Amino acid sequence: MAEEIRLAFAHPSERAIATAGDEPHDRISLRDHIVEAEIGAFQAERGTTQRLCFNVVVDVTPFPRGLEDDVDRILSYDRVTEAISFELAAERLNLLETLAERIAERILLEPQALRTFVRIEKLDRGPGALGVEIMRTRRDYGQHLNDLAEEIATERPHPRIAFLSNDAMNDPRLAGWIDELVARKAPVILCVGLPETVPPQTGHRMTQRRINLLAMEQNAWLLGARDERCKVVATRTELDWAMKNDQICVWAPSKMVLDAAESPRVASSDAVALSAWFATEMEASELLLLGETPPSDSPLPLRAVTLGDPLFDS
Repeated sequence: MAEEIRLAFAHPSERAIATAGDEPHDRISLRDHIVEAEIGAFQAERGTTQRLCFNVVVDVTPFPRGLEDDVDRILSYDRVTEAISFELAAERLNLLETLAERIAERILLEPQALRTFVRIEKLDRGPGALGVEIMRTRRDYGQHLNDLAEEIATERPHPRIAFLSNDAMNDPRLAGWIDELVARKAPVILCVGLPETVPPQTGHRMTQRRINLLAMEQNAWLLGARDERCKVVATRTELDWAMKNDQICVWAPSKMVLDAAESPRVASSDAVALSAWFATEMEASELLLLGETPPSDSPLPLRAVTLGDPLFDS
Protein backbone atom coordinates (compact mmCIF):
# COMPACT_ATOMS: atom_id res chain seq x y z
CA MET A 1 0.00 0.00 0.00
CA ALA A 2 2.79 2.42 0.87
CA GLU A 3 4.39 1.86 -2.55
CA GLU A 4 1.05 2.48 -4.29
CA ILE A 5 0.62 5.75 -2.43
CA ARG A 6 4.18 6.80 -3.26
CA LEU A 7 3.64 6.05 -6.95
CA ALA A 8 0.34 7.93 -6.94
CA PHE A 9 2.22 11.15 -6.17
CA ALA A 10 5.48 10.34 -7.93
CA HIS A 11 6.48 11.86 -11.25
CA PRO A 12 4.71 10.21 -14.20
CA SER A 13 8.05 8.75 -15.33
CA GLU A 14 8.14 6.55 -12.20
CA ARG A 15 4.61 5.37 -12.82
CA ALA A 16 5.48 4.62 -16.43
CA ILE A 17 8.39 2.44 -15.31
CA ALA A 18 6.33 0.70 -12.60
CA THR A 19 3.55 -0.20 -15.06
CA ALA A 20 5.69 -1.04 -18.07
CA GLY A 21 5.03 -4.78 -18.00
CA ASP A 22 7.36 -7.34 -19.53
CA GLU A 23 8.05 -5.39 -22.72
CA PRO A 24 10.28 -2.38 -21.97
CA HIS A 25 9.92 0.80 -23.99
CA ASP A 26 12.01 3.88 -24.52
CA ARG A 27 10.61 7.08 -23.03
CA ILE A 28 10.79 10.81 -23.45
CA SER A 29 9.60 13.20 -20.76
CA LEU A 30 8.71 16.81 -20.16
CA ARG A 31 9.08 18.05 -16.58
CA ASP A 32 7.65 21.12 -14.87
CA HIS A 33 6.64 22.91 -18.07
CA ILE A 34 4.76 26.00 -16.81
CA VAL A 35 2.32 27.96 -18.98
CA GLU A 36 -0.13 30.73 -18.12
CA ALA A 37 -3.64 30.16 -19.43
CA GLU A 38 -7.26 30.95 -18.73
CA ILE A 39 -9.04 27.78 -17.61
CA GLY A 40 -11.57 26.74 -14.99
CA ALA A 41 -15.27 26.31 -14.26
CA PHE A 42 -15.50 28.82 -11.39
CA GLN A 43 -16.46 32.44 -12.01
CA ALA A 44 -13.29 33.59 -10.22
CA GLU A 45 -11.24 31.81 -12.92
CA ARG A 46 -12.83 33.71 -15.80
CA GLY A 47 -11.16 36.73 -17.33
CA THR A 48 -7.81 35.93 -15.72
CA THR A 49 -4.92 33.57 -16.31
CA GLN A 50 -3.29 31.14 -13.92
CA ARG A 51 -0.17 29.03 -14.00
CA LEU A 52 -0.46 25.44 -15.19
CA CYS A 53 2.35 22.93 -14.66
CA PHE A 54 2.65 20.09 -17.18
CA ASN A 55 4.53 16.83 -16.64
CA VAL A 56 4.33 14.43 -19.55
CA VAL A 57 5.90 11.04 -20.24
CA VAL A 58 5.62 9.25 -23.57
CA ASP A 59 6.46 5.58 -24.10
CA VAL A 60 7.84 5.28 -27.62
CA THR A 61 8.93 2.53 -29.93
CA PRO A 62 12.62 1.76 -29.36
CA PHE A 63 14.94 4.21 -31.01
CA PRO A 64 16.43 2.68 -34.19
CA ARG A 65 19.95 1.29 -33.96
CA GLY A 66 21.02 3.50 -36.84
CA LEU A 67 19.82 6.66 -35.10
CA GLU A 68 22.93 8.57 -36.26
CA ASP A 69 22.13 11.56 -34.03
CA ASP A 70 19.31 12.48 -36.44
CA VAL A 71 16.43 14.57 -35.03
CA ASP A 72 14.11 13.49 -37.87
CA ARG A 73 14.23 9.87 -36.64
CA ILE A 74 12.85 10.48 -33.15
CA LEU A 75 9.73 11.87 -31.52
CA SER A 76 10.86 15.42 -30.83
CA TYR A 77 10.13 17.07 -27.49
CA ASP A 78 8.73 19.94 -29.51
CA ARG A 79 5.81 17.71 -30.49
CA VAL A 80 4.85 17.44 -26.82
CA THR A 81 5.03 21.18 -26.12
CA GLU A 82 3.25 21.88 -29.42
CA ALA A 83 0.40 19.56 -28.36
CA ILE A 84 0.04 21.56 -25.14
CA SER A 85 0.17 24.92 -26.92
CA PHE A 86 -2.29 23.85 -29.61
CA GLU A 87 -4.92 22.60 -27.19
CA LEU A 88 -4.59 25.65 -24.94
CA ALA A 89 -5.08 27.91 -27.95
CA ALA A 90 -7.96 25.94 -29.48
CA GLU A 91 -10.63 27.10 -27.01
CA ARG A 92 -11.19 28.03 -23.39
CA LEU A 93 -11.86 24.94 -21.28
CA ASN A 94 -13.43 24.45 -17.88
CA LEU A 95 -11.76 21.18 -16.90
CA LEU A 96 -8.16 20.02 -16.62
CA GLU A 97 -9.50 16.55 -17.41
CA THR A 98 -10.66 17.71 -20.85
CA LEU A 99 -7.33 19.42 -21.53
CA ALA A 100 -5.34 16.36 -20.47
CA GLU A 101 -7.46 14.10 -22.68
CA ARG A 102 -6.96 16.26 -25.74
CA ILE A 103 -3.22 16.62 -25.18
CA ALA A 104 -2.82 12.85 -24.76
CA GLU A 105 -4.77 12.24 -27.94
CA ARG A 106 -2.66 14.67 -29.96
CA ILE A 107 0.59 13.17 -28.66
CA LEU A 108 -0.56 9.66 -29.56
CA LEU A 109 -1.03 10.76 -33.15
CA GLU A 110 2.75 10.58 -33.49
CA PRO A 111 3.74 7.24 -35.08
CA GLN A 112 6.40 6.50 -32.43
CA ALA A 113 4.09 7.16 -29.44
CA LEU A 114 2.62 4.07 -27.73
CA ARG A 115 1.42 5.34 -24.34
CA THR A 116 1.43 8.68 -22.55
CA PHE A 117 1.02 9.97 -19.01
CA VAL A 118 -0.21 13.56 -18.77
CA ARG A 119 -0.25 15.38 -15.43
CA ILE A 120 -1.56 18.96 -15.23
CA GLU A 121 -1.57 21.01 -12.04
CA LYS A 122 -2.99 24.42 -11.19
CA LEU A 123 -0.41 26.30 -9.16
CA ASP A 124 -2.44 29.38 -8.14
CA ARG A 125 -5.72 27.95 -6.80
CA GLY A 126 -4.58 27.30 -3.25
CA PRO A 127 -1.61 26.70 -0.97
CA GLY A 128 -0.70 23.57 -2.91
CA ALA A 129 -0.96 22.24 -6.45
CA LEU A 130 -4.35 20.98 -7.67
CA GLY A 131 -4.25 18.64 -10.60
CA VAL A 132 -5.19 15.64 -12.64
CA GLU A 133 -3.21 12.84 -14.25
CA ILE A 134 -4.29 10.44 -16.98
CA MET A 135 -2.69 7.55 -18.82
CA ARG A 136 -3.75 6.72 -22.37
CA THR A 137 -2.65 4.30 -25.07
CA ARG A 138 -3.33 4.27 -28.80
CA ARG A 139 -5.90 1.51 -28.22
CA ASP A 140 -7.99 3.86 -26.08
CA TYR A 141 -8.87 5.98 -29.12
CA GLY A 142 -9.27 3.37 -31.84
CA GLN A 143 -10.60 4.67 -35.17
CA HIS A 144 -11.05 8.15 -33.73
CA LEU A 145 -7.27 8.56 -33.75
CA ASN A 146 -7.19 7.84 -37.49
CA ASP A 147 -10.01 10.31 -38.10
CA LEU A 148 -8.18 12.99 -36.12
CA ALA A 149 -4.95 12.31 -38.05
CA GLU A 150 -6.79 12.98 -41.33
CA GLU A 151 -8.26 16.16 -39.92
CA ILE A 152 -4.86 17.39 -38.73
CA ALA A 153 -3.34 16.64 -42.14
CA THR A 154 -5.58 19.35 -43.56
CA GLU A 155 -4.11 21.81 -41.02
CA ARG A 156 -0.54 21.27 -42.25
CA PRO A 157 1.00 24.57 -43.37
CA HIS A 158 1.68 25.06 -47.06
CA PRO A 159 4.72 27.34 -47.25
CA ARG A 160 5.69 29.72 -50.00
CA ILE A 161 9.11 28.66 -51.33
CA ALA A 162 11.13 31.57 -52.71
CA PHE A 163 14.27 30.88 -54.73
CA LEU A 164 16.73 33.78 -54.68
CA SER A 165 19.30 34.14 -57.43
CA ASN A 166 22.76 35.39 -56.54
CA ASP A 167 21.82 38.76 -58.04
CA ALA A 168 18.79 38.90 -55.73
CA MET A 169 20.93 37.98 -52.72
CA ASN A 170 23.34 40.82 -53.51
CA ASP A 171 20.64 43.38 -54.28
CA PRO A 172 20.17 46.22 -51.73
CA ARG A 173 16.40 45.61 -51.94
CA LEU A 174 16.80 42.14 -50.38
CA ALA A 175 15.44 43.14 -46.94
CA GLY A 176 12.40 44.76 -48.56
CA TRP A 177 11.62 41.63 -50.56
CA ILE A 178 11.83 39.53 -47.43
CA ASP A 179 9.47 41.99 -45.72
CA GLU A 180 6.98 41.48 -48.56
CA LEU A 181 7.20 37.71 -48.27
CA VAL A 182 6.71 37.76 -44.51
CA ALA A 183 3.67 40.04 -44.84
CA ARG A 184 1.82 37.28 -46.70
CA LYS A 185 -0.07 34.57 -44.80
CA ALA A 186 1.95 31.53 -45.83
CA PRO A 187 5.17 30.57 -44.00
CA VAL A 188 8.33 31.46 -45.93
CA ILE A 189 11.22 29.15 -46.82
CA LEU A 190 14.05 30.57 -48.94
CA CYS A 191 16.21 28.56 -51.32
CA VAL A 192 19.47 29.51 -53.01
CA GLY A 193 21.66 28.02 -55.69
CA LEU A 194 25.34 27.53 -56.24
CA PRO A 195 27.56 30.47 -55.28
CA GLU A 196 29.15 32.70 -57.89
CA THR A 197 32.46 30.90 -57.41
CA VAL A 198 32.37 27.59 -59.28
CA PRO A 199 32.75 24.67 -56.82
CA PRO A 200 35.51 22.07 -57.32
CA GLN A 201 34.83 19.58 -60.12
CA THR A 202 35.52 15.90 -59.48
CA GLY A 203 34.26 14.26 -62.66
CA HIS A 204 32.44 11.72 -60.46
CA ARG A 205 28.65 11.99 -60.16
CA MET A 206 28.15 10.99 -56.51
CA THR A 207 31.03 13.01 -55.09
CA GLN A 208 30.09 15.98 -57.27
CA ARG A 209 26.55 15.84 -55.92
CA ARG A 210 27.81 16.21 -52.36
CA ILE A 211 30.14 19.05 -53.28
CA ASN A 212 27.34 20.90 -55.10
CA LEU A 213 24.93 20.47 -52.18
CA LEU A 214 27.56 21.71 -49.73
CA ALA A 215 28.28 24.69 -51.99
CA MET A 216 24.56 25.58 -51.94
CA GLU A 217 24.65 25.38 -48.15
CA GLN A 218 27.61 27.76 -48.07
CA ASN A 219 25.51 30.14 -50.13
CA ALA A 220 22.63 29.67 -47.68
CA TRP A 221 24.89 30.75 -44.82
CA LEU A 222 25.89 33.82 -46.82
CA LEU A 223 22.21 34.74 -47.08
CA GLY A 224 21.82 34.15 -43.34
CA ALA A 225 24.65 36.61 -42.74
CA ARG A 226 23.00 39.26 -44.92
CA ASP A 227 19.70 39.15 -43.04
CA GLU A 228 19.64 37.87 -39.46
CA ARG A 229 15.97 36.87 -39.75
CA CYS A 230 16.98 34.07 -42.12
CA LYS A 231 17.92 30.91 -40.21
CA VAL A 232 19.66 28.11 -42.09
CA VAL A 233 17.77 24.86 -41.48
CA ALA A 234 18.58 21.32 -42.60
CA THR A 235 16.02 18.94 -41.06
CA ARG A 236 12.30 18.43 -41.64
CA THR A 237 11.71 18.62 -37.89
CA GLU A 238 13.30 22.08 -37.72
CA LEU A 239 11.40 23.23 -40.80
CA ASP A 240 8.07 22.16 -39.29
CA TRP A 241 8.91 23.94 -36.03
CA ALA A 242 10.00 27.10 -37.84
CA MET A 243 6.82 27.28 -39.91
CA LYS A 244 4.66 26.96 -36.80
CA ASN A 245 6.67 29.67 -35.06
CA ASP A 246 6.84 32.19 -37.93
CA GLN A 247 10.57 31.85 -38.44
CA ILE A 248 12.07 32.51 -41.87
CA CYS A 249 14.17 29.56 -43.03
CA VAL A 250 16.88 29.13 -45.61
CA TRP A 251 16.95 25.52 -46.78
CA ALA A 252 20.25 23.65 -46.43
CA PRO A 253 19.60 20.82 -48.91
CA SER A 254 22.18 18.09 -48.17
CA LYS A 255 20.32 16.14 -45.49
CA MET A 256 16.89 15.96 -47.08
CA VAL A 257 18.28 15.20 -50.53
CA LEU A 258 20.69 12.51 -49.36
CA ASP A 259 18.15 10.94 -46.97
CA ALA A 260 15.24 10.93 -49.42
CA ALA A 261 13.66 7.53 -50.04
CA GLU A 262 13.49 8.50 -53.70
CA SER A 263 16.25 10.91 -54.64
CA PRO A 264 15.29 13.88 -56.81
CA ARG A 265 15.88 13.04 -60.44
CA VAL A 266 17.55 16.31 -61.29
CA ALA A 267 21.14 17.37 -61.78
CA SER A 268 22.76 18.39 -58.50
CA SER A 269 23.91 21.61 -60.16
CA ASP A 270 20.34 22.54 -61.15
CA ALA A 271 19.32 24.46 -58.03
CA VAL A 272 15.98 25.62 -59.47
CA ALA A 273 14.89 22.06 -60.26
CA LEU A 274 16.09 20.95 -56.83
CA SER A 275 14.03 23.74 -55.23
CA ALA A 276 10.99 22.58 -57.21
CA TRP A 277 11.49 19.06 -55.82
CA PHE A 278 11.77 20.49 -52.30
CA ALA A 279 8.63 22.57 -52.80
CA THR A 280 6.74 19.44 -53.78
CA GLU A 281 8.05 17.58 -50.72
CA MET A 282 6.88 20.44 -48.47
CA GLU A 283 3.47 20.66 -50.20
CA ALA A 284 4.20 24.31 -50.93
CA SER A 285 1.49 26.69 -52.04
CA GLU A 286 3.83 28.30 -54.56
CA LEU A 287 7.40 28.39 -55.84
CA LEU A 288 8.55 31.96 -56.46
CA LEU A 289 11.70 32.50 -58.51
CA LEU A 290 13.29 35.89 -57.90
CA GLY A 291 15.78 36.82 -60.59
CA GLU A 292 15.92 33.32 -62.06
CA THR A 293 14.67 31.74 -65.29
CA PRO A 294 11.80 29.27 -64.72
CA PRO A 295 12.12 25.63 -65.78
CA SER A 296 10.09 24.35 -68.71
CA ASP A 297 7.68 22.48 -66.44
CA SER A 298 6.81 22.44 -62.74
CA PRO A 299 4.57 20.13 -60.66
CA LEU A 300 3.17 23.06 -58.65
CA PRO A 301 2.25 26.75 -59.13
CA LEU A 302 5.35 28.73 -60.11
CA ARG A 303 6.03 32.42 -60.71
CA ALA A 304 9.20 33.98 -62.00
CA VAL A 305 9.80 37.61 -61.05
CA THR A 306 12.52 39.79 -62.53
CA LEU A 307 14.40 41.99 -60.09
CA GLY A 308 12.73 45.15 -61.37
CA ASP A 309 9.15 43.90 -60.91
CA PRO A 310 7.01 43.73 -57.73
CA LEU A 311 6.81 40.35 -55.99
CA PHE A 312 3.03 40.47 -55.75
CA ASP A 313 0.22 42.24 -57.54
CA SER A 314 -1.20 44.99 -55.38
